[in-house]
Amino acid sequence: MTLNDTLKTYLDKRILWVFLMGCASGFPWVLIASALAAWLKDAGVSRTEIGLVGIAYGIYAFNFLWAPLVDRVNIPSITRIGQRKSWILLTQAAMAVLTLVLATVQAPGEQLALVGMLIFAIALFSATQDIAIDAFRVDHFSYGHQASIPAASAMATVGWWAGYSFPGYFAFAYADMVGWNTVYLMLAGCLGAFMLATCLVKEPITDREALQREIESHYLQGERSRSQRIITWLTVTAWEPLADFFKNHGLRLAILILVFIFLFKIGEAFLGRMSIVFYKELFTNEEIGTYQKLYGGLATCVFALIGSIINVRLGVTRGLFIGGVAMAGSNLLFAWLAMAGPDKSILLFAILTDNFTTAFSTVAFVSFLTALTGKAFSATQYALLASIGNAGRTVLASSGGWFVDWTGGNWPLFFVLTALMVIPGLLLLVFIRKPLEQISTHHKDSNG
Repeated sequence: MTLNDTLKTYLDKRILWVFLMGCASGFPWVLIASALAAWLKDAGVSRTEIGLVGIAYGIYAFNFLWAPLVDRVNIPSITRIGQRKSWILLTQAAMAVLTLVLATVQAPGEQLALVGMLIFAIALFSATQDIAIDAFRVDHFSYGHQASIPAASAMATVGWWAGYSFPGYFAFAYADMVGWNTVYLMLAGCLGAFMLATCLVKEPITDREALQREIESHYLQGERSRSQRIITWLTVTAWEPLADFFKNHGLRLAILILVFIFLFKIGEAFLGRMSIVFYKELFTNEEIGTYQKLYGGLATCVFALIGSIINVRLGVTRGLFIGGVAMAGSNLLFAWLAMAGPDKSILLFAILTDNFTTAFSTVAFVSFLTALTGKAFSATQYALLASIGNAGRTVLASSGGWFVDWTGGNWPLFFVLTALMVIPGLLLLVFIRKPLEQISTHHKDSNG
């Protein structure tokens, strides 16, 4: 594919829809992660407690458990707008209500249990939204549009960071002027805008339901009683997506793929979880908003587009390896910043480098997961793969605050250790590189 052909893929209007849904996917992390960490820090909550509140994010690691419902269940009344869209709209409405309730909490340090429960509920609906949004993108581009996968992955990444960074910038920019409660009221309004965007995008057209009925017919033999139909529905819904994945890749390779997905972004996750807490010890809210959210967000959007073009030429596995090495290197820059102190030039350099490596590796990672996803159970299989990656990013990284305290607040050591966390995933990638390249080639050939 020529450079001109690659650029033409961005003219597809579905790319815009993927971007809008990517924004909706990234936005909840402003509510439950960056803005919350700063709010709790300002309220005098300890690093360990801030990290532990992040245990609520662990729900993202388990969203594959109810992903089959998103694949198979139509929501009454609003399903006429489309199965994927109806699930997205419902979760956004729930998050808007919960955010309004969170905005009424006047002393988060004294009501940490309540804050934790609200954050968990927002994370639950956000994780469900992610199931539907990922399936929305996969259904539009995975099969028959192989060449567009990196572009769609890039725009999903651009959208995620736009939805996370720019609202986050305004949150930090105005927090000192209007207070965090007012900031959360404004953020609730943003969810209303995302609900409007969800109504405007087009539902993907697939043969998913026909494939699911065909699979069900293999289980149903002879007379179809009500109990038999229920058991078959549950079997196809809960078991078949997992069985299909292992059947397509073989038990040994499938397990190695899942282990790699778990390991790949752990170092980045530990850094990301505690980055705001680290910044707060050196810089003001306005400085954090300007450098980390505004400049970093813009850089990520640009770098994601560049990363998609590079990944088309290098291939997904090479892109993953280069992205992993770059992630480790960028973590070391934060160790330099920790030793240098509140130096804005080093801060900018570290953030730009980190956002480049994050964007590049994320585009490759999302393309990789998309290539592994089947047609009949796109929501369930993608959620299974993504949730395994989220397990490291959410559950393990929740100990980040304790980890920093364990080092005696030695931030340089913490960042060096996060860089070393990347190595196991890279070694495993080298080991399974050839079969992964064969999967990518087969997937491409099967789609013409």
